[in-house]
Amino acid sequence: MTQLHPIGDRIWMADGPIVDFYSFPYPTRMVIARLEGDALWVWSPIALSDELRAEVEALGHVAHLVSPNKIHHLFLSEWKDAFPRALLWGPASTIAKRTDLAFQPALEDTPPPEWGPDIDQAWFRGSFMMDEVVFFHRPSRTAIFADLIEAFSEDFLQKHWSWWQRPLAHIDGVTAKSPHAPGEWRLSFTDRTPTRAARDKVLGWKPEQATLAHGEWCKTDGLAFVERALEWIGKSPEEPQDDATA
Repeated sequence: MTQLHPIGDRIWMADGPIVDFYSFPYPTRMVIARLEGDALWVWSPIALSDELRAEVEALGHVAHLVSPNKIHHLFLSEWKDAFPRALLWGPASTIAKRTDLAFQPALEDTPPPEWGPDIDQAWFRGSFMMDEVVFFHRPSRTAIFADLIEAFSEDFLQKHWSWWQRPLAHIDGVTAKSPHAPGEWRLSFTDRTPTRAARDKVLGWKPEQATLAHGEWCKTDGLAFVERALEWIGKSPEEPQDDATA
């Protein structure tokens, strides 16, 4: 069965197996973009089956394996073994966690020249727990999120989360009806100045769609979706406040 599905101009998505995250079942999803010269940019690789490998190789050659944050690293090794010429990328937090792998310089706010013409990025930092690099695929106007926005459907929660876990998804604000970053991660952003700058950069992209690693992704009206999901970050100092008087 085909795993890769096109979601725009030179960009594909594939869903992988469910993984355990501290006893909570999480779906996995990756995104592949084809750069100039048939080079493939692989974001958050999922488990690599023979069938998926054949589909990937039909698109081009795997040039970049990208971890958006320190949680999304589980399948990097098997992809690197399968595609030894591919370069590994991630923020400093991923690099520090996976000392067994050789990475390129840490990803921050500026995309490396290898994919800058096609893909922009914004570095969400200011949390003592975790940072994340969010990407924007220019040709398809797609924003690409890992854990900064989660949107579990009721169907998924009913099928895979136990009775005591399901209410936590609603309390945490990670459902399709109320997509956000997990509540504990939001609270950990104690320095929101760089967080707001990253948010403003993402909104400036004016994405038409937004892919998520976990949950229901947004196929239309992407800017409004992202704006709502990141509203918790708060306004930048130069923005007018809602309670301002005339």
